[in-house]
Amino acid sequence: MPAKTPKVHTATTVVADDTSHTPWLRRPGMVALLAAALGSGLGLVASFVLSLETLHLAQHPGGALNCDVNAVLSCSTVAQHWSATVFGFPNSFVGMMTVPVMITVVVALLAGARLPRWFVRSAWGGAVLGMIFALWMFYMGFVVIRVLCPWCLTLDVGMLLIFFGMTRYCIEAGVIGGERTKRFARHGYDVLCGVSVLVLAVALIIVKFGAELL
Repeated sequence: MPAKTPKVHTATTVVADDTSHTPWLRRPGMVALLAAALGSGLGLVASFVLSLETLHLAQHPGGALNCDVNAVLSCSTVAQHWSATVFGFPNSFVGMMTVPVMITVVVALLAGARLPRWFVRSAWGGAVLGMIFALWMFYMGFVVIRVLCPWCLTLDVGMLLIFFGMTRYCIEAGVIGGERTKRFARHGYDVLCGVSVLVLAVALIIVKFGAELL
């Protein structure tokens, strides 16, 4: 009777890309996350100041605020419009609740935490919604109210950094998009889009208000 050949069990190992020796800033998505972190910081500061200003207005109706520069740049005028409380409470409170969550996610990713794909995708979805809301608020101030709030504009810039930073990271990490999207980001077209949005907004403000800003 022929001897049985012993079975050899081989382990299958998934080898990940080794980035341990890669400079920290050159690792995929790190610069994008830093941009999102900067935007989150701006957003949190702006939300905090706007919340304080809202409380001041509640105590002193019709009063002036520190960010009331002139007739065009006035936080109090914007704060008294219905769009400043679209959810039934000051919009800045939304920022106070959501921006810290984004900061936590970004810091965790910067620290190298391996978060579930669905979680990161949800965070990106939150950034998309935040960007849409920021664009709507800018439209309301620019077109409807015809007055700009300096701290609201700061929050808009922060939201722009969060959105494009999270989008770039998710593309590089393979959370959203495919190879064509990666090539789009690799050529820097996403950065070009972000800068274009910012330049367009500044140009529109200067063209519309001009010397009234001074």
